[in-house]
Amino acid sequence: MNLLKALATISGMTLISRILGFIRDVLIARIFGAGMETDAFFVAFRIPNLLRRLFAEGAFSLAFVPILAEYKNRRTSEETRELINHVATLLSIALFSITLIGVIAAPLIIYVSAPGFIASPHKFELTVELLRITFPYILFISLVALAGGILNTHGKFAVPALTPALLNLSFIGCALWLAPLVNPPVLALAWAVFIGGMLQLAFQAPFLMRIKLMPRLRLKSRDSGAWRVLKQMGPAVFGVSISQISLLINTIFASFLITGSVSWLYYADRLMEFPAGLLGVALGTILLPSLSRHYADNSTEEYSRLLDWGLRLTMLLTLPAAVALALLATPLIATLFYHGEFSINDVWMTRNALMAYSVGLLGLILVKVLAPGFYARQNIRTPVKIALITLIATQLMNLAFIIPLRHAGLALAIGLGACLNAGLLYYKLRSHQIYQPQPGWPIFMGKILMALTTMGGILWFASGSDASWLADSGFERAIRLTWVVAIGATSYFIMLWLLGFRLKNFARRGAA
Repeated sequence: MNLLKALATISGMTLISRILGFIRDVLIARIFGAGMETDAFFVAFRIPNLLRRLFAEGAFSLAFVPILAEYKNRRTSEETRELINHVATLLSIALFSITLIGVIAAPLIIYVSAPGFIASPHKFELTVELLRITFPYILFISLVALAGGILNTHGKFAVPALTPALLNLSFIGCALWLAPLVNPPVLALAWAVFIGGMLQLAFQAPFLMRIKLMPRLRLKSRDSGAWRVLKQMGPAVFGVSISQISLLINTIFASFLITGSVSWLYYADRLMEFPAGLLGVALGTILLPSLSRHYADNSTEEYSRLLDWGLRLTMLLTLPAAVALALLATPLIATLFYHGEFSINDVWMTRNALMAYSVGLLGLILVKVLAPGFYARQNIRTPVKIALITLIATQLMNLAFIIPLRHAGLALAIGLGACLNAGLLYYKLRSHQIYQPQPGWPIFMGKILMALTTMGGILWFASGSDASWLADSGFERAIRLTWVVAIGATSYFIMLWLLGFRLKNFARRGAA
């Protein structure tokens, strides 16, 4: 399997989903703006979305995929199917119970996760109603993660990568056609989450049938693998999803700030998630199965080389994205969101949050590459310890930054916390001799910094003043942003090419 080709495939599918996601956010910003109703929805959606990242894409995937890869390499096909059936049964029972509790306990959940909303009874009641509609999403999306883990382990990366696009299509459809029919209109966004979850699950089922691994409910099983998955899941929640826990705590802090703070953080987070999804999620997705197979085969040198490959690609592609987000914060926000109910003040406030988030983009993506280095070895303890340290440090930074920087301080704390997390993971990989850097890193980083300097200067000159972007029409901003991004990206990659970088140098095959 060509890992670079797999990375391009996943990134391409993710790009489609992200573009649809931006269309969705543009519609939400245009139709609903950044006010009381959007604050209520983003809080209600953040809770099942957080659970998705913690349990579905985070802890579950990292616990399930290494064990599934072990079964695929060392056990029979029948034993592998029994593992999948047993995991699916236990997961379904647990998820149904969690969903039922979440719907019933929605007022308590909002009371804890957004205590600042209590001062406004209407806002609080609306958030509770939205949460009860969106909460079943965790049931659907966790089963989607199970299906995606099976498909990824069998090299079928494109289908799981494209699946999230269906949620965005649901948002777009409901915002355009359902919102005018319900009262308040923001209820349409909650129903979009519910419908999108069902669509994603239904989309993957035929592909599981094609490889004859469609899960079947089995209440009894002699296999112990499913219980190993569940044992790994609890600690894994902290290991790689610590930034999501911090985001939830940030929501608690932001609920006490002025109206719109939650929405500004959401829109900035969406822009930051674009490169994080294209590269971080894609790299993590392809690295985990291959690292797990190398570990199962005791190929320690290949294991280290694969991590080195992932780290080099991260540096090569994440650093320019972080610089571009910081330099083009106002152009991006003005072009995408400055329409309808989204005001000039919303632009400035979202810009502040995005610039703060950009500081931690490299750390966020490095965690996606470094954490699988432990999870593929079924080592949960080390990432958990690091995650707990990061969580404490992030909250201390929240307390330090929130008064002088307001909502932007919360974003900065998340970013710096991610950098701390990545740094500690890297230190432990080296000290445990799991990862040994390959030769050539100083020269590699020196060339990247030269290309970054060139790109940064061109972006700064080409983008002009922030005020000029607000004076242009929406069409003029779109054309201008396209040109600025194109010239910046072109300058970066031309400079890399002149410095000797070639695509073939990053080609790599994964474990069979």
